Amino acid sequence: MKTLKNTMLFLSALLPVACSNNKTDYDASGIFESTEVIVSSQVSGQLMEFTVTEGQQLQADSYLGYVDTTQLYLKKQQLMASRTAVSSRSTSVPRQIASLKEQIATQKRELARFGNLVKLNAANQKQVDDIQSQLSVLEKQLAAQTELLVNNNQGISGESTALESQIAQIEDQLLKSRITSPIQGTVLTKYAEQGEFTAPGKALFKVSDMQQMYLRAYITSDQLTQLKQGQSVTVYADFGEEQMRTYPGTISWIADKAEFTPKTIQTRNERANLVYAVKIAVTNDGYLKNGMYGEVKFNATKP
Repeated sequence: MKTLKNTMLFLSALLPVACSNNKTDYDASGIFESTEVIVSSQVSGQLMEFTVTEGQQLQADSYLGYVDTTQLYLKKQQLMASRTAVSSRSTSVPRQIASLKEQIATQKRELARFGNLVKLNAANQKQVDDIQSQLSVLEKQLAAQTELLVNNNQGISGESTALESQIAQIEDQLLKSRITSPIQGTVLTKYAEQGEFTAPGKALFKVSDMQQMYLRAYITSDQLTQLKQGQSVTVYADFGEEQMRTYPGTISWIADKAEFTPKTIQTRNERANLVYAVKIAVTNDGYLKNGMYGEVKFNATKP
């Protein structure tokens, strides 16, 4: 009986050692994180509609509500009316100078006719000179009138272009008044409620892409030579009480500079002062959460 008791004590003493040795099988450990985006308001106004709830699954560009656009709509209507009024002031240059052109054509015909009469001694030179003088006056009037009309139309065109730009700005603000999700993901936090007043830069909600998770781990310099970007590794998620779940992972990023060992992170060589951060992409099966601890093994897959 005494021998059995001693054996039990010996095995119980070995159990913590075995668990400890099992942890050393991992090459690095870290924390799971995801891509998080804080969506903020882009315009000022009251939240007329805001259908966001925490935990809601969102698609990219999905419509979630809008900020009050009454003043923007009225401003756009005013600008469109001004654009119509400005456009109505524009004149047709060919139509406005048609009469002068016809007078010039008539004078040219008269000049040719009297020129022939002078050759036949049926008219005097003074008549030809008078017609030439009138023709010169009409041509100058035509040039002045054309220049005036063109300049007037150019000024109207400039006003119209300025109004078009203002209308485009209003349309852009109207578009930014719509609240949408920039990515597909899960709503983590809601910062505002329908009916509240918002302003540019004020946070509305936080959304996270929970389908593609990343394990941020830290490795020592001697491990760095064993890794390359795109390399496949094995990731273990720690669910507590010695429950581990295995995931295939891919190294998506390796830091190009070393940093001091984070206090909350353990590496294979705990005596190392400098470590390199790596990010390992893992497809989430629904069990992984932000802040959960994980382990990774590199030795199974080497470049």
